[in-house]
Amino acid sequence: MSMPFYVSPEQVMKDKADYARKGIARGRSAVVLQYDQGILFVADNMSRTLHKISELYDRIAFAAVGRYNEFENLRLAGVRYADSHGYAFDRRDVTGRMLANAYAQTLGTVFTESSKPWEVEIVVAEVGDSSDSDQIYRVTFDGSVVDERNFVAMGGSADQVATALKERYTKGSSLSQAMSAAMHALAHENGERRELEQGSLEVAVLDRAREHRKFRRVQGQRLTRLIEEARPAGGHATSSTASDSSDSSDSGQGGGDSADS
Repeated sequence: MSMPFYVSPEQVMKDKADYARKGIARGRSAVVLQYDQGILFVADNMSRTLHKISELYDRIAFAAVGRYNEFENLRLAGVRYADSHGYAFDRRDVTGRMLANAYAQTLGTVFTESSKPWEVEIVVAEVGDSSDSDQIYRVTFDGSVVDERNFVAMGGSADQVATALKERYTKGSSLSQAMSAAMHALAHENGERRELEQGSLEVAVLDRAREHRKFRRVQGQRLTRLIEEARPAGGHATSSTASDSSDSSDSGQGGGDSADS
């Protein structure tokens, strides 16, 4: 007589967590960090059409790593949720914390009830009227939410990227200084120093100085100029770059790259 197959709940959860972490670690990293005029998003992303970074609402943006189809579903759900809530109540009632909690509930439910967890990790960031009121929330594959301060790295070799970012990042830095810190950190992914090319970087900002919609992608010549200022200066450029470099074509489209998994 055969014995029934049994796996303890603790082992099931551990296996799910290990599976999700391995899937997320196979992708390239992304970093989110504050600068003096807002919040900067930089992702190592070879795709020009499958975005890791996107706008969710007026002051709120989304960055993700992992499996593209999974966090694209999260992005779309977040946009719909924010739009419907803002229409039914008031646009000021839509907050980064509210969206982060909604994502946490979704990911937590999938993690506990589904046989396969989603291989995603996301950041929801909201720019405030001052740097002290900026909000950066990191939501992991199991629905855990962490209120991050100053900067966060996720995906790929996140621990190594975070360590390198900590070495270079300075609170209250200009946009070019923050970009320098982000490039320095992403260049040290996997413990190896490599040269980052413009074509492999996806960059966007939440600029508190802009009216209404704060999200802007940094592309083309403005991205070239920002990278040039960040590299030779070693992060010692002036804060005037913030308004100039971030004034690029905006796109609410986004959420990932297919090479991440």
